[in-house]
Amino acid sequence: MTTIHPIKAALLSLALLVPVAHAAKIEHLEPAFWWAGMKEPKLQLMVHAKDIQQAQVVLSYPGVKVTGLQKVENPNYLFVDLELSPDVKPGNFELSFRQNGKVVAKHNYSLLARQQGSAQRQGFSQKDLIYLITPDRFVNGDATNDEVKGLTEGLNRAAPGGRHGGDIAGMQQALPYLQQLGVTQIWPQPLTENNGPSYSYHGYAATDLYNIDPRFGSNSDYKNFVLEANKLGIGVIQDIVVNHIGSNHWWLKDLPEKSWLNYNSSFHPTNHARTTVQDPYAAKIDAKAFVDGWFVDSMPDLNQRHPLLATYLIQNSVWWVEYANLSGIREDTYSYADKDFLTQWSKRLMTEYPNFNIVGEEWSANPVVVSYWQKGKQNSDGYQSSTPSMMDFPLYYALLAALTEEEAWDKGWVKLYEALGNDVIYPDPTNLVLFEGNHDTARIFSLLNEDRDLYQMAMIYLLTAPRIPQLYYGTEILKQSPKQRDDGLVRSDFPGGWAGDTVNAFTGKGLSKAQQQAQQLVKTLANYRKNNTVLQQGQMKHFSPVDGVYSYARYQGKTQVWVFFNKNAEAKTVDLNRYSELMPTNARFTDLLTGKNISTKGKLELPARGSLMLQLKL
Repeated sequence: MTTIHPIKAALLSLALLVPVAHAAKIEHLEPAFWWAGMKEPKLQLMVHAKDIQQAQVVLSYPGVKVTGLQKVENPNYLFVDLELSPDVKPGNFELSFRQNGKVVAKHNYSLLARQQGSAQRQGFSQKDLIYLITPDRFVNGDATNDEVKGLTEGLNRAAPGGRHGGDIAGMQQALPYLQQLGVTQIWPQPLTENNGPSYSYHGYAATDLYNIDPRFGSNSDYKNFVLEANKLGIGVIQDIVVNHIGSNHWWLKDLPEKSWLNYNSSFHPTNHARTTVQDPYAAKIDAKAFVDGWFVDSMPDLNQRHPLLATYLIQNSVWWVEYANLSGIREDTYSYADKDFLTQWSKRLMTEYPNFNIVGEEWSANPVVVSYWQKGKQNSDGYQSSTPSMMDFPLYYALLAALTEEEAWDKGWVKLYEALGNDVIYPDPTNLVLFEGNHDTARIFSLLNEDRDLYQMAMIYLLTAPRIPQLYYGTEILKQSPKQRDDGLVRSDFPGGWAGDTVNAFTGKGLSKAQQQAQQLVKTLANYRKNNTVLQQGQMKHFSPVDGVYSYARYQGKTQVWVFFNKNAEAKTVDLNRYSELMPTNARFTDLLTGKNISTKGKLELPARGSLMLQLKL
């Protein structure tokens, strides 16, 4: 005979005495589940159901208690504050919603067990090469999800701004190619649901922050993709947006309250005046217009100063890290969000995951503006961030200038040389992410006027600079675009990602000789970098440009890698005595791009419009 514990029996008897009313349908309860053993003991549930606000919440589970209920203007929302004890066990419990002594709704909630070592996960770092993917344009691995009932935009591969069918299955199929290329981190543009009527492929107008867009796959597909990537030594960085949502987000059909969105839920465009956040002379009206303004009317701007929304957004980011086993977050339109919220958001993530990494997008060529947001920066206004990394737009623009400008005392290589000198204002410059392009910029090969010599210089610099390098998909095969911004063409389909493609970059079929050479160049550079800590952790010393020649060394212990760039139309002879503080007399090298041995007698010959990447032989 089975016996029941007296306390459980009493609770069961009490439950039987509670009358059950007509059950209210819970439309949303987020986060849908959580984990036992998180460092932060507080958990707040957003409950969305008809007239749920007047309900009381009852639960019975060891280590979990209701500490408060919070209401908003809309009676269809209730925010339930829970506290989880440090020793709470994984398991399931029932949330009972009661009004006037009657049960109006029930919901089974789960606390899951965390993966072993989850809190100490290693984020992306200088050891990595990040590969940015526009998922809709990469590989269509599952044609059955090209059209999904209930989502407004269907497949239209002929339209540059339409959906082309790339998906998570496609990215997973491409993993062996990426591993061989030397990629160690994948950053897909946002994969969460974007149920907009047009231009929904890019992912930055979310309509559901907790679910993967079905045209990309499912949540479980995404989780499995990360797992398979990890097996090949590749981490996954999630693109997260806390600044805005899409105009078809389910909130907007029944908004919690008008203050959930900036400017009282009415469209007011941002002025993009990013310096107003730091400018001691900025007018308040301009600072407000920047942070609170909307990008476009189809991207409502979120008010992160609202404490309930702030908690929601923070928990959402933590949820994805834990659920999908992420190694990083790329935070879109970073400075457009409330800066105090950004501190709270980044601190929570880095407290929960001390070895994690977050990179913010601050689209400015001014290193003062970018450095303001990096963890450890001592700002004059006292502002402190916990975000470890930022996208290095200043160095990106300097690299373009160095490669495209005619040489002069104030132009060309000196732009890159002096830009790197700005590292003195960053608390951790080597943790910045340097890129050759992204989904919002023209293709690097086109910006360099399809000059393969300059392209080679760009790739060498990207993968040897003291930064975390990021490559945009297709750069390795000389993808092109208009020089002026054209999103649809910049984000064009990766050849070989669709059945029937006549060119296949995965197998090499149909690639031109120039494309094959570019692909091999990136593969050689990336794999050398992956397997040699000198380019990951080594010190940097560069020498001021002279007569169109720029040179530098990365060194660690006895290992030295030297890079020489010559933009001149004629060969140059370099006197190596200039480098004697590092380089021994009569240095001998291995050319890392050709494998050839090079002996010197105090001089080095640089080919016309050429690059050398050399490892010192001791």
